[in-house]
Amino acid sequence: MRRSATETKAAILAAARQRFAADGYEKATIRAVAADAGIDPAMVMRYFGNKEGLFASAAEFDLRLPDLSRVPRERLGETVIRHFLQRWQADDVLQVLLRTGVTNDAAAARIREVFTTQLAPTMGRLAKDGAAARATLVASQILGMALCRYILKFPPAVDMSDEEVIEWLAPTLQRYLTDSG
Repeated sequence: MRRSATETKAAILAAARQRFAADGYEKATIRAVAADAGIDPAMVMRYFGNKEGLFASAAEFDLRLPDLSRVPRERLGETVIRHFLQRWQADDVLQVLLRTGVTNDAAAARIREVFTTQLAPTMGRLAKDGAAARATLVASQILGMALCRYILKFPPAVDMSDEEVIEWLAPTLQRYLTDSG
């Protein structure tokens, strides 16, 4: 079966995301990604150059944060956690980043970049005082739950419904987002 260049590249990226999510950066190999995509390893190299280039492309991620200026102030925490639960479940790139970010400098840098360019500015628009600290605290809750639920798979976190997670975490995020400190 012949694929177009676009289809081949998409197949490689899908396989890479799954492989990086399952194995982490260090254990994932170009050969394994190529096998998962059903292509020769040389094709991976052709499109992405090396493992670092492949990872960088596989780790591209847009949080797609909602416009929180339109959310009633008392529902900010709920809106943020609901959004992140949907993003975690819709796209395995976040899992790739989280799994690899603790052991790989490039992944950690990518997570910091997403934080700096996407989350922090949104938090800054909500609260002028302590925006960076607020964004960090929000990230700690979201990433902590994601680590427990999707990577470490702690049974209580995995077994909780999304609504239960929202019920537990929304008040904490709400405080981070709106309290005067």
